[in-house]
Amino acid sequence: MSTEPSGHGVVALTSGGPHSWIMINALFDRFGPFPVLIEEEEPASVFWARRKKLLGAATVASMQAARIPLKLTKRGTEKRIAELISMHGLKPEPPAGLTARRVPSVNSEDARAALRQLAPKAVFVVSTRMISMATLRAVDAPFINYHSGINPAYRGMFGGYFALAKGEPQHFGATVHLVDEGVDTGGILYQSQAKAAPADNFHTYIWTLAAASREIVIKAMEDALSGRLNPYEVDLPSKQYFAPTLGFYVWTGLTRGVW
Repeated sequence: MSTEPSGHGVVALTSGGPHSWIMINALFDRFGPFPVLIEEEEPASVFWARRKKLLGAATVASMQAARIPLKLTKRGTEKRIAELISMHGLKPEPPAGLTARRVPSVNSEDARAALRQLAPKAVFVVSTRMISMATLRAVDAPFINYHSGINPAYRGMFGGYFALAKGEPQHFGATVHLVDEGVDTGGILYQSQAKAAPADNFHTYIWTLAAASREIVIKAMEDALSGRLNPYEVDLPSKQYFAPTLGFYVWTGLTRGVW
């Protein structure tokens, strides 16, 4: 159990999901229970409308079409996921003793009011919408995000997959960083590197990365609570990724064996 003072030293923001609970459970094991704000899932229609505005209708249509082969490659991955859970002692379910509050969004007034009431020393962020400046300024505490990709080269979505798809297995890893107004552009605190197994694919990469990255999440939150945050920059080209398009996913699978 932590020797940190009692009270809400840590608060987490998340939309849930297995890799989110893996990280939050790791922090529970280190610091004891703390409050978690769970945002509602964004409607798919709203998500894709925003993507269409940003990327164009043709690209978004190709991303949506890619979901067909993605569903096919998901078959049989349950065995690999079970193996990772057993091998690494992963806890992909909400923790026992969870005190959760549901909010419409991390950017809602409900979320900001809850943060002000809890007055945490540090806010852990995993799997949420982009956080607005209004929310970041709601409390005098660092917001620290777990990202399953190596920043700044693999910002955005599916960083581990794209690192392998681009032929850069040395960048198959995760980043813990400060949250700012950009997409995974805040100061880097720690990074982890992992190795994908032959049995891994698009659906299991995030599990492999989570298994290799709990320690850096704990270190970052320890630093935040003790006032020892030391962000740094990594000399890599910066690029943001979204979901793979149909052509990219199939071509990369056939030519590089990265599915």
